[in-house]
Order: sequence, then structure tokens, then C-alpha cells
Amino acid sequence: MLSKRIIPCLDVREGKTTKGIKFKENIDIGDPVEMARFYYEEGADEVVFYDITASSDRRDIMIDVVRRVAREIYIPFCVGGGIRTLEDMRAVLLAGAEKVSVNSAAVLNPRIIAEGAEVFGRQCVVLGMDVKKVASSDRIPSGYEVVIDGGRTRMGRDALEWAKEAESLGAGEICLNSIDADGTQEGYEMTLTSLISENVGIPVIASGGAGNIDHIYDVLTRGKADAALVASVVHYGTHSIRQIKEELNRRRVKVRMAW
Repeated sequence: MLSKRIIPCLDVREGKTTKGIKFKENIDIGDPVEMARFYYEEGADEVVFYDITASSDRRDIMIDVVRRVAREIYIPFCVGGGIRTLEDMRAVLLAGAEKVSVNSAAVLNPRIIAEGAEVFGRQCVVLGMDVKKVASSDRIPSGYEVVIDGGRTRMGRDALEWAKEAESLGAGEICLNSIDADGTQEGYEMTLTSLISENVGIPVIASGGAGNIDHIYDVLTRGKADAALVASVVHYGTHSIRQIKEELNRRRVKVRMAW
């Protein structure tokens, strides 16, 4: 059995790490370079960096910040936000990332997943999904809709259908973020997470809602996620990466102990 991963997420806006609730009311909380180094030293398995306004602002990602973070950590580093082309992917990988996350651009142009997997390997291509719960319909039978542009644009597309298509195109991993749970610290969206995890054959990273270790344990076990993205629970000092891993290990969840 592969180890479950704990992955701190750095949402970055104008060069600062920021945090909001349900993609709104963001406040700046720190320097992404310093925070990435801190989480690396604490034993994080990976770090995820999202330039959260690059897509909605129709601009390129902050490659200088990516490069500075990459110099400070020696664990896998995934970068997303504003990545629209193979050249964007190449620039991020050359700046030091091991993975690129495509979200809005992939929904608008699914071929970018296949092209990225062919050129760089599917292990480098992560599908980022921002998802909102809606009423079930013929168009959205799962009751979960794909949203792009940082939660601003609803696409009328079924999340489960999109996850399956992205896997078939060559995505090597899915980072699944519930807009409804994001920043609430009330627990991950378990129904959504298990739905996607049970219906694709690639790793699923659960994102949105972690407020305590029970939430993380639940999503890695009952939710069947391969990894848990964490933000508020570590950014605000509720728990450290080390505390989370030690408790998961005590509960017999296989995690990498880096000390």
C-alpha cells in the first residue's frame, strides 16, 4: 500500500500567501517562500502552489515566485494557475516544479492534458477541479458541477464525467477541491471525494475543509483519497504537519515519517 500524503497548499495572490472561505474574502497570511520552506522542514510530502487570480485575470503565472520556492524545498512541488499552453507548462517545470496543475484551461481546451502528458509524462500533469454541489439534472447527474476561473464561472459540466475524461486524456492525478467546503474547517466533502476516488484509477487529492485531524483521517479512509491537501489547519497553527502525521500513524494510516 502506498503511503498517504499530507500536502500543504499555498494559494498565492500578488506574491503573498492568502486564504479565504469558499473562494471569497481572502486575507494575506504570509510569504509563500518562507511558508514552503517551513512545511518542507516539518515533513510535508509535497507542496502545492496556486496563483489563484492568474486565470481570472488572464495573465501568466508568477514564475519568479515559483522559482524562489523551488530553490527552498526538496520534495515534489506542484504549481497551478494561469497555465494554458505547453510553453506555460515547460516554463513552470524549468523553474523547478515537478508537476503542473491545469484547471480552467483544461476545461476550455481538454487537449492540453493529452499534449502535456505526451511531452512531459502523465506523472507531471495534475487535473485541478473546483466543484460545487448543485441539484442533480440530466446535464449534471452526479449533482456536482465543474466551476472555473477561481470559482467565478459555472460550466454546466458534470464533475464525475469530467474526471473520467481527464483520466482518459492522460491526467496522472486529480486535485479535487470542494468550493462549498473550502476554508470552512468543517470537514472535507466526503460524498464528492469518495465518488471521484471510486470511479477513477489515478490518485485523488482531497481539498477543501480540513479543520482537524479527524477530518483528515476520515477523508483518507472513508473518503478513499490518496492524499489530503491542507491549508487553514496548518496555516493558523491548529496542527502541525508533524502532529497530523504522528496521529495518523497512531491510527494505522500509512504515512511517510520524515524524522
